[in-house]
Formats: sequence, C-alpha cells, structure tokens
Amino acid sequence: MNFCALGNRILLAGILIVAVAGAGTGPVSAFELFGVKFFEGDGDGNDDVIGVPQPYDVEFVESGDRDVDGALKGASALWTDRDEPAAGAAGLVTKARGDYRNLLATLYSQGRYGGAISITIDGREAADLPPDSEFSETAAVRITVSPGPLFPLREAEIVNQAPPPVEPDDEVALPRDEGFASGEIARSGRILRAERLAVEAWRQQGYAKAEAAARRVAAVHDADVVDARITIEPGRRAVYGPTGVRGTERMDPEFVRYMTGLPQGQEYDPDDIEHSTDRLARLDVFRSLRIKEDAEIGADGELPLSVIVQERALRRIGLGGTFSTLDGLGVETYWLHRNLFGRAERLRLDARMSGINSVDPRDYNYRLGATFTRPGVFNPDTDFVTSLIGDREVLDVYTRNGVALESGLTSRFTDDITGRVLATGRYSLFEDPVFGKREFVSAGVLGGIVWDARDNPADATEGYFAEFVAEPFYEFNYGNPAASFTLEGRAYYGFGEEDRIIAAARLKFGSLVGPSIGEIAPDRLFLAGGGGSVRGYGYRNIGVITPGGAIVGGKSLIEGSVELRARFTETIGAVVFADAGYVDASSVPDFSGDLKIGVGAGLRYNTGLGPIRFDVAVPLNRGAADPSVAFYVGIGQAF
Repeated sequence: MNFCALGNRILLAGILIVAVAGAGTGPVSAFELFGVKFFEGDGDGNDDVIGVPQPYDVEFVESGDRDVDGALKGASALWTDRDEPAAGAAGLVTKARGDYRNLLATLYSQGRYGGAISITIDGREAADLPPDSEFSETAAVRITVSPGPLFPLREAEIVNQAPPPVEPDDEVALPRDEGFASGEIARSGRILRAERLAVEAWRQQGYAKAEAAARRVAAVHDADVVDARITIEPGRRAVYGPTGVRGTERMDPEFVRYMTGLPQGQEYDPDDIEHSTDRLARLDVFRSLRIKEDAEIGADGELPLSVIVQERALRRIGLGGTFSTLDGLGVETYWLHRNLFGRAERLRLDARMSGINSVDPRDYNYRLGATFTRPGVFNPDTDFVTSLIGDREVLDVYTRNGVALESGLTSRFTDDITGRVLATGRYSLFEDPVFGKREFVSAGVLGGIVWDARDNPADATEGYFAEFVAEPFYEFNYGNPAASFTLEGRAYYGFGEEDRIIAAARLKFGSLVGPSIGEIAPDRLFLAGGGGSVRGYGYRNIGVITPGGAIVGGKSLIEGSVELRARFTETIGAVVFADAGYVDASSVPDFSGDLKIGVGAGLRYNTGLGPIRFDVAVPLNRGAADPSVAFYVGIGQAF
C-alpha cells in the first residue's frame, strides 16, 4: 500500500521540509499551514476539467479512535459528499487531492505530526494519478489514515512578549493560558492563536504595526515533540493622525469625522477603531463602511486613518403584523428618512392598528407617531430624541384617547450599557366601567438604564439583559405627585451541540408610589396578560378585581416566564413555556390575590432577521372572562 507519509523530521516555518515516504509524490492540491504551502498543484490547468459524472463508493478505514475518526471523516470531502457523484474523473482526482490537504490539516490541528495518509482510487494512489485518468463505472475509493502519536510542545517561546498592560481594557489572554506552554499538545490552532495573541497584546498598548517577524516550529520525530518559537516585532508606538473621509454623497464629511471619536494625537487602540465602526454603523446611513489605517506610521508617530463609506438610500418603508385569537389582528407600518440635513438626522413616522377582531372600527386600537433623532449632540455617543404620539386604546378594562410628548437625551456609555433621560407630558381621556369618564394631564421626567449583554437581541442564545426605569411625575387635574418604577431581567443559556437547546428566563417587577387607584391614570397602573406578558390570558386583562367583579390596574406587578427553545434545523424550531403574572392593589404586593399562570408550546421559523413565532397557550387558573386556549403569531421571540 502506498502512503503519503510524514518522514523522520518536519520543520514548520519558512524552512518547513516535508519528506514523503512510499511511492506516491505526485501533484495534489495546495494548502497552507504556518505560511507554507503543501501539495502545490502543477499549474497545468487540468484540475478544472469537468466530465461526465463519476459515481464512486468510499471506504474509510478507521483507526479505532472514535474522536479522531469523526474529525477526519468530517474533513474529508470524499466522505461527506459520498452520496453524490464527482464531476467526472478529473473531479474525483481533484477531490482526492483536496482530501490530502484536509486530512493532514486535521491531524495537525489535533497535534499529530507523525501520521500517514493514503487515498486510493481503484487501487491506485490518488497522488500519482493524472487528471485524465479513467476509472471503473463506480470507482472504489479507499481512505486510510494512520494518525500517529500526539506531539506535545517541548519548547514554547514568545520572543519580545508585550509587557503587562497598565489599563485593564488593554489586557489580552496570555498565550500560555491558551495552551501555548511546555507539555501542552502542539495543536496547530494553538500555535497560530498564540501568535495572534502576542501581536494583539502589543497593538492594545498602542503599537499599531506589531507583527510576527519570525516563526519557527519544528516537529522532532525521534522524540515526538514540537519546539516552537515566535518572534514579535512591535514597531513604534502610534497616535491617531488626521482622519480622511471618502465616499460621502449627502453626509457631511466633517460630521462623519467627528462621529468616529478618534481625535488626532490620542494613543492608538484597536478597540477604538472597532467602537468607531460600530458607532458609524448605528447611524444607519451607510450601506458599507470601513476604517482603513495607513500602511506606515509617520515620522511624528501619527497614524493617518481613512473612513471609506457608501451611503444607503435616504428613505425606507417597513410593514409588520401580529395575530392572536384573543387580541385579533395587528398591522403596522413606518416611513423613515435617514438623513434629513446631512448629519444623519432621522425622522420616523409610525402608524399602527391592532385589536382587529370585530367589525366595528371603534373597537380597534390606533396609534400615530413621529420621532426625530439627532445623533452626536455633546459627544458622539449621545443623541437628542423627541417624539409625539397620539393613540386610542380599547381594552376590556378601559378605553383611552390620548397624546404623549417625550423629549430628551439617550447615551451609550459602553458596548452593553445605554441610558436615557426624557421630559414627558401626557394628556389622556379615559372611560371605564368602574370610574366612568376621567381626564388626566401629567408631566414628569423619565430615566432609564439598560444593560444588554445578549449575543443576538432578536434571537438570543446566551447572555443577559436588564432594564431599570423610573418616572416621577405630577398629575395636574387631581393635584397628585407620583412615581413609577420597573425592573426587568432576562437570562439565556445555550447548551447541546451548537447551542441547539436554549433555556431562557424573564422576571419583571413594577411598583407605583402615589395616590389611590381612582386618582391615577389607568394606563400608568400595572396590568398583565397577552403575548408579551402572560400567554393564555387576554391582553392586559390580569389586574385587581374590584368588589363588583371588574378588573382595574394595580400599583405593583410581578411577571415571570421560562422557555425551553430547541432548533431542529437552521430554520425550524420549537419551544415550551410557562408564564406567570400577579398584580396587586398596593405599591408593595401582599399576595392576597391570585397568581395567574399560563403554559404552552410553539413553533419557530427563522427568517434570518428574526424568528416568526406561533404559540399555543392555555390558562391554568382561568377566570370567567379568560379563554380556554389562545393562539399567537408574531415576529421575534416572546422575550
């Protein structure tokens, strides 16, 4: 049997030597490891020849190590594509040549540098075959891999390693903590990662052009060990130079430069570049953008930068919808202008109609709103936002017509933490079966802070989310001061292969301090129930039960949800869930009422922008007005 095998000693670096034992040393596909190409093709162009489909049967001779065999099979195109014919005889030869590369790289990734690989087609070593070879009607392919022993690192040295950083934000994992240390298995990925970490450690401390000047990795076969030495050339410390802007059409280049937040003369930090790119992307004005560093640091230590952008269309229109058997159909649309005056000022107009479950339009909910946002006030991370919203809300517990105005600032403090401070004003006219018609006029200040450490806000698989909102306000018609507080937390944990199982949980608390329920606007009181709250119950239909049996809002709220989400394919998933909610008449709940619990299951279809959800829920302790089962359709996870 002919093997493409590794000889007695391999040097992996600029001087890497590969000794091939056995008869076969013919041309195969090239691949690169540690900057060196293996099995480079002969360049005759025959690799591209495609003929009549060539069926083949493949036998993978297993080594007896399940983990090794599984990784090798996963890397072999001949094995993974075995149910489909190759693109002619030449295509089969090309695929086999590629498998030498794939299998050898897999062995190196496991720290096995003494292995041997044989791939035969109709009994002939694939490395010896010309592209115009002829095979039997169904070619017999045999793959044999002798993995060889694991090679530990005998020497693992970083020359010119960066000193410990002064700033905590500049810390980079040490290569030895990531497996680049004497005695650890010499996996190729660990060695390459050690080089990246060593370079990044210098870059984090202002050395923008740090690079690996030399890399010597030697596999010593008579001792089954690897010696590795990586030499880093840090170069010069850099500060930001002038920032140029290219590609703007309607955007003000000076404003784009300001929004980068990279003042000339400040020490270079690659994290700053990443944050600047994210900040510019959040403007939602650019179809593409990148911040390019000049190739050289100037004599004065300055590194010039270039912001290269391509702008989006100015206007955008969106549509959306929801449906549940309890709340009916909901439809919404918006119109957005991204760049009113050349500094990414946004104007968004929204229209929504929901609760469409009867023929009388007076029973529907309506909402019209306009929001203006001006980014970059005071500093690049602070926006001015003002909005005006008029709406009509028809619930079982009340009917409201009102107007609300908000105006203030939002700011991003870190990648995960944002805050807002807004002045608020409201006018509302209510009609409900308990208190009749009432009018409320209020003004206040709303402050909120959000910590969002989820990996994907639209469909999280891991991370945390927390939000705290406080709004002190004064109601003029009744002459009452009051304050509302809410605190919500969410957690997500993925487990199983590729995080296909997700455990998610949500907990929310609310409290309102102030006058009696009869002198507070009903929409400021707490109600629970519905698709984003306690599924299985009507929308905002869980509240305080009056002596007459009517439902009104309460002054405190506790809500919780747990979900177990599973992904069966890239697009299809399912969930099981339980929701619970409690509303109390006092600011601090005494739990004298009933805890409402709903359970159910649902399907998810991932669109790439977020899942479409279909949920079925039943209330466990339903009241007279509660359904026996409820269905929900919407976009995005429930939380």
